[in-house]
Amino acid sequence: MAMYDLAIIGSGPAGMTAAIYAARANLNVLLLDKLAPGGQIVNTFEIQNYTGMGTINGAELAIKMFEHTQELGVTFDYGTITSIESEGIIKKLICEEGQTFEAKAVIIATGTKPRMLGVPGELNFAGSSISWCAICDGPHYLNKKVIVIGGGNSAVEEAIYLASLAEEVTVVTLFNLTADPGACDKLRVLPNVKIYEYYNILEFLGADKFAGLKAKSTKTGQEITVNADGAFEYIGLQPTADAFKVLCIVNDYGYIETDAFMATKVPGIYGAGDITSKHLRQVITACSDGAIAALSAAKYIEKLN
Repeated sequence: MAMYDLAIIGSGPAGMTAAIYAARANLNVLLLDKLAPGGQIVNTFEIQNYTGMGTINGAELAIKMFEHTQELGVTFDYGTITSIESEGIIKKLICEEGQTFEAKAVIIATGTKPRMLGVPGELNFAGSSISWCAICDGPHYLNKKVIVIGGGNSAVEEAIYLASLAEEVTVVTLFNLTADPGACDKLRVLPNVKIYEYYNILEFLGADKFAGLKAKSTKTGQEITVNADGAFEYIGLQPTADAFKVLCIVNDYGYIETDAFMATKVPGIYGAGDITSKHLRQVITACSDGAIAALSAAKYIEKLN
């Protein structure tokens, strides 16, 4: 079994930045993920606020970050961590797939996953006609009708992208549009976009084939039926820290608690990125977390030697 100085769980911007900083600190680094590197940004059509990049496709930025880790010799492997066992100064990472990895320090950067509505019909079409990735599945709806659920930045930005493909895009949100004003203005003037604000989703329609949804106004009580070929949900995110609850480092909301050095209360275990309790979840703040966590881990490992 290989022993690493540092194991990083999650290869989004936080995890990859941590890997880069740790490798530059001459640590033997393992970067682990259950999926391809990139995290949430892989599913983002355009990122416009990452310093120095202007407007860049999320998957393209993810590739650039991953290539940077490989230039520095970071080991990447696939694995779904189910638990971390602390044996003295050694942390043992147990994988669902059967592998076990050992490291002197661990950075948890597992991020978040899309939240679901939990209404009738959703599970029938989840992963087929209901998607959480416009850049992945948007091309299936060329000249068709789609629904976008949500009113935040992700919902509005992906609705704009889908409007360039679909015949018609209907945005349904429980509140009003809360995205950046510039993006909202851009969406509102698109000729093939309809927007229903303050509507609660009641159910998805269709037996064998997706047919649309029913929603009810929270202001007037009016019910509407929106017919469509598919839907995209952007109603928030859930932390993915269940595997680490036994370490008592997860708060009541499911996020990992860290100090200013990204350290948890378990020596040698750090958090970084969207999985941590924080005020702003953006690519740039995830990268900042990763850099801090890596340097904190390097100092911790130095004291062990």
